[in-house]
Amino acid sequence: MRRLLAILSLIFVLGLGNTALAEIQWHETNREVTGKSLNDPRTSDGIEIYGSNGTITIVTPKRISVRVYTILGQMVSQATLQPGTSELKLGSRGIYLVRIGNLTQKVAI
Repeated sequence: MRRLLAILSLIFVLGLGNTALAEIQWHETNREVTGKSLNDPRTSDGIEIYGSNGTITIVTPKRISVRVYTILGQMVSQATLQPGTSELKLGSRGIYLVRIGNLTQKVAI
């Protein structure tokens, strides 16, 4: 009986986590990017990935598909971004993995 309760509790908690994460959305912006990264934020495709002040910012010259994961591997966001600057405001600070095609970059916010 305890095992069943533990499993149901885990399912409930995971379900609530996914609901909260589904509310996180990307926003296009026209502002200049002022965030700094410890690593060179530019990729070989001309895509720039920054993290600062609770926000992940991606500047891209082309349409891309992006996925953002927590350091534990839980998907936070999945979207197709248009050329330009897009921001993803996250509710908590931490280390995130941003995956674009074959590229994966660690972003600390």
